[in-house]
Amino acid sequence: MKRAEKAGSPAIVLTVDLQEGSNRETLFRAQAMDKRECSSCHASAYTGYAREKPKAGSGGFAQYAARKPMFDGLDLSFVKRLRDALTVKLLLKGIVTREDAEVAVQHGVDGIVVSNHGGRAEESLRPTIESLPEVIDGVAGKIPVLVDGGIRRGTDIFKALALGATAVGIGRPEAWGLAAFGQAGVEAVLEILRRELTTIMRQAGTTSVNKITRSCLVIQPS
Repeated sequence: MKRAEKAGSPAIVLTVDLQEGSNRETLFRAQAMDKRECSSCHASAYTGYAREKPKAGSGGFAQYAARKPMFDGLDLSFVKRLRDALTVKLLLKGIVTREDAEVAVQHGVDGIVVSNHGGRAEESLRPTIESLPEVIDGVAGKIPVLVDGGIRRGTDIFKALALGATAVGIGRPEAWGLAAFGQAGVEAVLEILRRELTTIMRQAGTTSVNKITRSCLVIQPS
Protein backbone atom coordinates (compact mmCIF):
# COMPACT_ATOMS: atom_id res chain seq x y z
CA MET A 1 0.00 0.00 0.00
CA LYS A 2 2.74 2.43 0.95
CA ARG A 3 4.75 1.45 -2.10
CA ALA A 4 1.76 2.29 -4.29
CA GLU A 5 1.37 5.67 -2.61
CA LYS A 6 5.07 6.41 -2.98
CA ALA A 7 4.91 5.49 -6.67
CA GLY A 8 2.29 8.21 -7.16
CA SER A 9 -0.92 6.19 -7.33
CA PRO A 10 -3.87 8.55 -6.70
CA ALA A 11 -6.06 5.74 -5.38
CA ILE A 12 -6.03 2.23 -3.94
CA VAL A 13 -8.72 -0.23 -5.05
CA LEU A 14 -9.55 -3.16 -2.76
CA THR A 15 -11.36 -6.05 -4.48
CA VAL A 16 -13.82 -7.69 -2.07
CA ASP A 17 -15.99 -10.01 -4.14
CA LEU A 18 -13.94 -13.17 -4.62
CA GLN A 19 -12.42 -14.40 -1.37
CA GLU A 20 -13.20 -18.10 -1.87
CA GLY A 21 -12.62 -18.96 -5.50
CA SER A 22 -15.36 -19.60 -8.05
CA ASN A 23 -16.82 -22.35 -10.20
CA ARG A 24 -15.44 -21.58 -13.66
CA GLU A 25 -16.85 -24.50 -15.62
CA THR A 26 -16.19 -22.97 -19.04
CA LEU A 27 -12.52 -22.58 -18.13
CA PHE A 28 -12.29 -26.19 -16.98
CA ARG A 29 -13.82 -27.47 -20.20
CA ALA A 30 -11.54 -25.37 -22.37
CA GLN A 31 -8.24 -26.28 -20.73
CA ALA A 32 -5.70 -28.26 -22.70
CA MET A 33 -5.09 -31.87 -21.68
CA ASP A 34 -1.47 -31.24 -20.71
CA LYS A 35 -0.05 -34.33 -19.05
CA ARG A 36 2.95 -32.59 -17.50
CA GLU A 37 3.03 -32.39 -13.71
CA CYS A 38 2.68 -28.77 -12.60
CA SER A 39 0.16 -29.01 -9.77
CA SER A 40 2.63 -27.66 -7.21
CA CYS A 41 2.24 -24.24 -8.80
CA HIS A 42 -1.02 -24.26 -10.68
CA ALA A 43 -3.65 -26.65 -9.31
CA SER A 44 -6.57 -24.69 -7.86
CA ALA A 45 -10.24 -24.00 -8.44
CA TYR A 46 -9.11 -21.52 -11.10
CA THR A 47 -6.57 -23.72 -12.90
CA GLY A 48 -7.44 -27.30 -12.02
CA TYR A 49 -6.73 -29.80 -14.76
CA ALA A 50 -9.51 -30.62 -17.20
CA ARG A 51 -8.97 -34.30 -16.35
CA GLU A 52 -9.49 -33.62 -12.64
CA LYS A 53 -12.48 -32.33 -10.71
CA PRO A 54 -11.58 -29.00 -9.06
CA LYS A 55 -12.09 -28.87 -5.33
CA ALA A 56 -14.46 -26.29 -3.94
CA GLY A 57 -12.81 -23.56 -1.95
CA SER A 58 -9.36 -24.22 -3.38
CA GLY A 59 -9.25 -21.01 -5.38
CA GLY A 60 -6.11 -18.96 -5.89
CA PHE A 61 -7.00 -16.31 -3.33
CA ALA A 62 -8.12 -18.89 -0.76
CA GLN A 63 -4.78 -20.66 -1.04
CA TYR A 64 -2.89 -17.37 -0.96
CA ALA A 65 -4.77 -16.08 2.08
CA ALA A 66 -4.20 -19.34 3.97
CA ARG A 67 -0.46 -18.69 3.83
CA LYS A 68 -0.71 -15.09 5.06
CA PRO A 69 -1.38 -14.48 8.77
CA MET A 70 -2.37 -10.89 7.97
CA PHE A 71 -5.60 -12.24 6.43
CA ASP A 72 -6.66 -14.01 9.64
CA GLY A 73 -9.99 -12.65 10.86
CA LEU A 74 -10.28 -10.29 7.91
CA ASP A 75 -13.53 -8.32 8.07
CA LEU A 76 -14.90 -4.83 7.51
CA SER A 77 -12.65 -3.40 10.20
CA PHE A 78 -9.84 -3.91 7.68
CA VAL A 79 -11.48 -1.33 5.42
CA LYS A 80 -11.37 1.22 8.23
CA ARG A 81 -7.72 0.35 8.91
CA LEU A 82 -6.95 0.99 5.26
CA ARG A 83 -8.87 4.25 5.22
CA ASP A 84 -7.07 5.51 8.33
CA ALA A 85 -3.65 4.49 6.99
CA LEU A 86 -4.02 5.86 3.47
CA THR A 87 -3.46 9.43 2.34
CA VAL A 88 -4.89 8.71 -1.12
CA LYS A 89 -8.38 7.69 -2.22
CA LEU A 90 -9.74 4.24 -1.27
CA LEU A 91 -12.28 2.44 -3.46
CA LEU A 92 -14.01 -0.89 -2.93
CA LYS A 93 -14.44 -3.02 -6.03
CA GLY A 94 -17.01 -5.80 -6.13
CA ILE A 95 -20.03 -4.16 -4.51
CA VAL A 96 -23.31 -5.34 -6.06
CA THR A 97 -25.98 -4.74 -3.39
CA ARG A 98 -27.59 -1.78 -1.68
CA GLU A 99 -26.68 -3.10 1.77
CA ASP A 100 -22.97 -3.41 1.00
CA ALA A 101 -22.98 0.01 -0.63
CA GLU A 102 -24.40 1.54 2.55
CA VAL A 103 -21.79 -0.24 4.68
CA ALA A 104 -19.02 0.97 2.37
CA VAL A 105 -20.17 4.57 2.80
CA GLN A 106 -20.31 4.10 6.57
CA HIS A 107 -16.69 2.94 6.55
CA GLY A 108 -15.52 6.08 4.80
CA VAL A 109 -14.48 4.80 1.38
CA ASP A 110 -14.09 7.35 -1.38
CA GLY A 111 -15.78 5.37 -4.13
CA ILE A 112 -17.31 2.08 -5.23
CA VAL A 113 -16.78 -0.06 -8.31
CA VAL A 114 -19.80 -2.19 -9.16
CA SER A 115 -18.11 -5.34 -10.45
CA ASN A 116 -18.71 -9.09 -10.18
CA HIS A 117 -15.92 -11.03 -11.88
CA GLY A 118 -18.12 -11.66 -14.87
CA GLY A 119 -20.93 -13.05 -12.72
CA ARG A 120 -18.85 -16.15 -11.98
CA ALA A 121 -18.14 -15.59 -8.30
CA GLU A 122 -21.59 -16.72 -7.20
CA GLU A 123 -22.66 -18.28 -10.52
CA SER A 124 -25.84 -16.24 -10.78
CA LEU A 125 -24.71 -14.47 -13.96
CA ARG A 126 -26.51 -11.34 -12.77
CA PRO A 127 -24.99 -8.50 -14.82
CA THR A 128 -23.58 -5.43 -13.13
CA ILE A 129 -25.97 -3.19 -15.08
CA GLU A 130 -28.80 -4.78 -13.05
CA SER A 131 -26.92 -4.32 -9.77
CA LEU A 132 -26.05 -0.70 -10.48
CA PRO A 133 -29.40 0.98 -9.62
CA GLU A 134 -29.63 -0.44 -6.10
CA VAL A 135 -25.98 0.42 -5.41
CA ILE A 136 -26.64 3.98 -6.60
CA ASP A 137 -29.64 4.15 -4.25
CA GLY A 138 -27.56 2.81 -1.35
CA VAL A 139 -24.82 5.37 -1.88
CA ALA A 140 -27.39 8.19 -2.06
CA GLY A 141 -25.02 10.52 -3.90
CA LYS A 142 -22.40 10.53 -1.15
CA ILE A 143 -19.53 8.99 -3.16
CA PRO A 144 -18.80 8.23 -6.82
CA VAL A 145 -19.95 4.89 -8.24
CA LEU A 146 -18.10 3.30 -11.13
CA VAL A 147 -19.20 0.18 -12.97
CA ASP A 148 -17.51 -2.43 -15.14
CA GLY A 149 -18.47 -5.71 -16.73
CA GLY A 150 -19.92 -6.22 -20.20
CA ILE A 151 -19.18 -2.74 -21.48
CA ARG A 152 -18.75 -3.44 -25.18
CA ARG A 153 -20.50 -0.59 -27.03
CA GLY A 154 -21.09 3.11 -26.65
CA THR A 155 -24.72 2.32 -25.92
CA ASP A 156 -23.59 0.28 -22.89
CA ILE A 157 -21.76 3.35 -21.59
CA PHE A 158 -24.87 5.46 -22.19
CA LYS A 159 -27.07 3.04 -20.23
CA ALA A 160 -24.66 2.93 -17.29
CA LEU A 161 -24.44 6.72 -17.13
CA ALA A 162 -28.22 6.98 -17.41
CA LEU A 163 -28.58 4.70 -14.38
CA GLY A 164 -26.32 6.99 -12.36
CA ALA A 165 -22.78 5.67 -12.81
CA THR A 166 -20.06 8.27 -12.41
CA ALA A 167 -17.85 6.46 -14.92
CA VAL A 168 -17.46 3.08 -16.58
CA GLY A 169 -14.53 0.69 -16.79
CA ILE A 170 -13.64 -1.47 -19.75
CA GLY A 171 -11.28 -4.42 -19.72
CA ARG A 172 -11.58 -6.97 -22.49
CA PRO A 173 -12.10 -4.56 -25.41
CA GLU A 174 -8.83 -2.83 -24.51
CA ALA A 175 -7.10 -6.20 -24.23
CA TRP A 176 -8.40 -7.26 -27.65
CA GLY A 177 -7.11 -4.04 -29.20
CA LEU A 178 -3.76 -4.40 -27.46
CA ALA A 179 -3.35 -8.00 -28.57
CA ALA A 180 -4.20 -7.16 -32.17
CA PHE A 181 -2.37 -3.88 -32.78
CA GLY A 182 -0.61 -2.76 -29.59
CA GLN A 183 -1.07 0.84 -28.49
CA ALA A 184 -2.76 1.73 -31.77
CA GLY A 185 -5.31 -1.02 -31.13
CA VAL A 186 -6.15 0.32 -27.68
CA GLU A 187 -6.53 3.83 -29.07
CA ALA A 188 -8.80 2.49 -31.83
CA VAL A 189 -11.04 0.72 -29.29
CA LEU A 190 -11.38 3.92 -27.23
CA GLU A 191 -12.17 5.94 -30.34
CA ILE A 192 -14.87 3.45 -31.38
CA LEU A 193 -16.48 3.71 -27.94
CA ARG A 194 -16.32 7.52 -28.02
CA ARG A 195 -17.88 7.61 -31.48
CA GLU A 196 -20.67 5.22 -30.52
CA LEU A 197 -21.38 7.16 -27.31
CA THR A 198 -21.55 10.42 -29.25
CA THR A 199 -23.92 8.85 -31.76
CA ILE A 200 -26.40 7.58 -29.16
CA MET A 201 -26.21 10.87 -27.24
CA ARG A 202 -27.24 12.72 -30.38
CA GLN A 203 -30.02 10.26 -31.12
CA ALA A 204 -31.32 10.66 -27.56
CA GLY A 205 -31.06 14.46 -27.68
CA THR A 206 -28.59 14.64 -24.80
CA THR A 207 -26.21 17.51 -25.52
CA SER A 208 -23.89 16.74 -22.59
CA VAL A 209 -23.06 13.80 -20.34
CA ASN A 210 -24.81 15.35 -17.34
CA LYS A 211 -28.06 15.35 -19.33
CA ILE A 212 -28.01 11.56 -19.62
CA THR A 213 -30.62 10.47 -17.07
CA ARG A 214 -32.90 7.51 -16.34
CA SER A 215 -35.62 9.22 -18.36
CA CYS A 216 -33.57 8.29 -21.44
CA LEU A 217 -34.15 4.60 -20.78
CA VAL A 218 -37.08 2.24 -21.13
CA ILE A 219 -36.75 -0.18 -18.21
CA GLN A 220 -38.19 -3.61 -18.96
CA PRO A 221 -40.05 -5.26 -16.07
CA SER A 222 -38.18 -8.17 -14.52
